[in-house]
Amino acid sequence: QVQLVESGGGLVQAGGSLRLSCAASRRTFKTYAMGWFRQAPGKEREFVARISWSGGSTAYADSVKGRFTISRDNVKNTNYLQMNSLKPEDTAVYYCAADRGVVLTDRPDYWGQGTQVTVSS
Repeated sequence: QVQLVESGGGLVQAGGSLRLSCAASRRTFKTYAMGWFRQAPGKEREFVARISWSGGSTAYADSVKGRFTISRDNVKNTNYLQMNSLKPEDTAVYYCAADRGVVLTDRPDYWGQGTQVTVSS
């Protein structure tokens, strides 16, 4: 079992930046693949980014590619989502997710409680 706690959400103007953090409870954090999903009002939850357990492999949704960067620090048991050039359509609740193994699946086993990101135009 792993518990995930997100932080770093907030209100930002279009074109601005935010960095989300996700702290994991387990010391075996480095054996978990991590990622981020988001859910906007009235829409289904969608994949944003993922990173392998080693940090050597990343993937992004087309809508955020080139603007968002996912990374992880296996010493601090934390992964990060750096979000630049934010757009109003990035407004959503962002969820950290984890799976034990190399790659995050489409239906992760573990989820954080979510953090709100609001981008004003």
